[in-house]
Amino acid sequence: MNQETIDRKASVIIPLYNAEKYIKKTLQSILDQTYRNLEVIIVDDESPDNSVEVCQQFTDSRIKIVHQKNRGLAGSRNTGIRHAQGEYIAFMDADDIWLPEKLEKHINHLETNREIGVSFSRSAFIDEQDTPLGIYQITKLKDITPLDILCRSPIGNGSAAVFKKAVFEDIKFQDNLYGYVEYYYFDDTFALSEDIECWVRIALTTNWKFAGLAQPLTLYRVHSQGLSTNLKVMLDTREKLFEKTSSYAPVQMKSWTKPARAYHQRYVARRAVTINKGFLALQLMCRSIINYWRIIIEDFQRTFETIAAAVLLCIVPKPLYDKTKSVALKIVGNLQQRSIDKDKLREAS
Repeated sequence: MNQETIDRKASVIIPLYNAEKYIKKTLQSILDQTYRNLEVIIVDDESPDNSVEVCQQFTDSRIKIVHQKNRGLAGSRNTGIRHAQGEYIAFMDADDIWLPEKLEKHINHLETNREIGVSFSRSAFIDEQDTPLGIYQITKLKDITPLDILCRSPIGNGSAAVFKKAVFEDIKFQDNLYGYVEYYYFDDTFALSEDIECWVRIALTTNWKFAGLAQPLTLYRVHSQGLSTNLKVMLDTREKLFEKTSSYAPVQMKSWTKPARAYHQRYVARRAVTINKGFLALQLMCRSIINYWRIIIEDFQRTFETIAAAVLLCIVPKPLYDKTKSVALKIVGNLQQRSIDKDKLREAS
């Protein structure tokens, strides 16, 4: 990495709300980055716990805490971008962890590929005690299309990507949502689909490309609090996304909506399995296949896994299901690790 690149600042934005248990490790993982020229913008979204007090224990001058009335995840990210001084923008969920070399690898990726505006990585799952679960988010790494983002976004979570700030300059818009006009980047009126809405808008309205790194550089936390999401809300907000995208890309969405809906229904079915709602998962998989039967051919393994898990959850005793799930996850994890190793070799060649 040359001196010119090192001199460019990265802004890491952390929306903060009810993260007292995890924020210390999250923040420390950012401060421990090998890429040192960074600022950390913590956006306190009226967090009711002691999250802010935990952050205030850090004395690193690179940390800035911004307070605002509650605006949710999209609103917090928008506030962070407005305060960002860096040429790169990264978002970090307040319960995830980065490997020390993450920022350096992404910035090098962005600098050596001028057409890429969004660099993302795979992620490894960890539990509430930071224990690796042995499974990963395996995503497509190159030739990313808007349909890829709508169906199964390669940016697997909010802590996976690093952006050139110019990307957000290209998609900003003005609105008056809180009594005064501001620039917006994420759509504050979206919940649960705010990420995908933004990524799709970047892909459809700019020339910036998305590309990924094979290595899992983000540790994505799975915890019980995150499993209580209302599945119906997840489905409804995605329909809202399809409607908005159709307003400025009607021709594309005419052929994209059915597959995008089917893949999202499968995703929600997998969430239903995670919270032990087997019959609901089966209903969602039926709807998915009826919407777009080609999902079986295009992604047979994941579709079969989801149906099999839902069926087992419905017909076998819970202890046996848990044992079967444990064995299956070990097999999947080993296969994913082999896939990652192969992709890393290709990346290095």
